[in-house]
Amino acid sequence: MSASSRWYQLLLALFSLNAGTAVADYALNMTQGVTRTSQAVYDLHMIIFWICVAIGIVVFGVMIYAMFRHRKSRGVKAAQFHESTTMELVWTLIPIIILVSMAIPATRVLLAMEDTSDADMTIKVTGIQWKWKYDYVDTEAEGLSVVSSLHPDHNEARQLGADADLTVFGDTYLLDVDNPLVVPTGKKIRFLLTAADVIHSWWVPDLGWKKDAIPGFINESWTIIDQPGVYRGQCAELCGRDHAFMPVVVVAKEPAEYAAWVAEQKQAAVDIANSADRVWTKAELMAKGEAVYQTNCAACHQPNGQGLPPVFPALAGSAMATAEDPAAHIDIVLNGKAGSAMTAYRDILNDVDLAAVITYERNAWGNQASIVQPADIKATR
Repeated sequence: MSASSRWYQLLLALFSLNAGTAVADYALNMTQGVTRTSQAVYDLHMIIFWICVAIGIVVFGVMIYAMFRHRKSRGVKAAQFHESTTMELVWTLIPIIILVSMAIPATRVLLAMEDTSDADMTIKVTGIQWKWKYDYVDTEAEGLSVVSSLHPDHNEARQLGADADLTVFGDTYLLDVDNPLVVPTGKKIRFLLTAADVIHSWWVPDLGWKKDAIPGFINESWTIIDQPGVYRGQCAELCGRDHAFMPVVVVAKEPAEYAAWVAEQKQAAVDIANSADRVWTKAELMAKGEAVYQTNCAACHQPNGQGLPPVFPALAGSAMATAEDPAAHIDIVLNGKAGSAMTAYRDILNDVDLAAVITYERNAWGNQASIVQPADIKATR
């Protein structure tokens, strides 16, 4: 076998290794996506790409031909001239024509992407370190609120680091959430995007766009997903230490399935509200509180409660977590702390989750303090 053949076989083996994953991870072209917007963006990208390819072929072709045909070794002497009005007109008018030919379809697509009128439903997206909150503003889902965080199994695995078995997650490691955004197919969905703390960016490649979520501002966008499926994305704006663990998962369901999901979520909300009125045992609160803590608090205060001082204080043995009166503890979890990374969880967690996580923090890692009931949270609100 010749040297060239061996190199060819080696390259072929490298490209064929894990071909399915390689195609997904090292795709060179733009994602076509699943929406009308994403297809329009892809078509625009390809038009401009081929225009640039044509320009490159012509320009470099002329350059290579001129350098080869008129090289010094052939005895060619350089022409002596000062200017050419004709050539100046040509190399001015041709770029203008090319730019206009690009600008017209690009403007058309951009205007369409910004047109959020006549939407069938509206969803408010709020970026929070390091999760997403989705509020269904209108239609049959009005009043529903979903908080979406990195899936607990993925969160546990990434904290284990090299000791974690990542093969169980397949291609979706760090791309799964506990509560995805569920939307109906065939409906124009208007998104209102903002943030509660720092700048985030909501990005699902299959939708064909991304939008910054900025505190104090509302950005708009829209989509229509025609095919049911699961579409994944991530926060695309560096937003803090756990920026890499802030995935986006959109689940598109047929209208009938979506209506059933809405009914299920509304019933779950009623059940939670009812459960907040009963007295919970310490064991119940501790079990639920541990799960809530791992999802919402462990990233900063660490799974062992030791924190990362001075930015993220320890909860194990802290005066606040071990005080007999839980009022200060409840206040900081509900309302956050100005000037720090401590987020207000008043509008993120329900009364049961808040009572459970506070109880857990007050009785884990050797802490021994009074428990907090959902009724206490409800009264404090």
